[in-house]
Amino acid sequence: MRSASPSPLCELPEPPGGTGRYAGGTRSVVTVAGDIAAHPDTTVCETAQRTGLPQSQVSGAVARLRGAGSVETAPDPADRRRTLVRPSPVASARVTAVRAAGSSKVEEALARALGEEGAERLPEVTRAVEVLARHLAVRPGH
Repeated sequence: MRSASPSPLCELPEPPGGTGRYAGGTRSVVTVAGDIAAHPDTTVCETAQRTGLPQSQVSGAVARLRGAGSVETAPDPADRRRTLVRPSPVASARVTAVRAAGSSKVEEALARALGEEGAERLPEVTRAVEVLARHLAVRPGH
């Protein structure tokens, strides 16, 4: 059963112009972003095939990610009719803010889990979670 409102740790900020401007929801945006990170220089069609999402949802998610500065698009040099999608090499101010907000929420959750008696261990536990995230992250080409 789905909850009425998403967890604060899972929320994406409202895109410029509102969510009604783009097809699909937050889950499809996260799915598409993960697929593009794992398969840079991909197409909307290839992403739709891998994720099982309708092409219209993938196109909407790409538009939303592009508007947020998370991905960029370029013509395929081998076939100018195709458009390639790749993660943006530089994080936009909005992406940086989203990452910072997510990071602070993770630290808040860790601080609550550790309690007052474990507060001195927060920096060490935070570093350990960062190492774990790095090892669990999907690498391009894998």
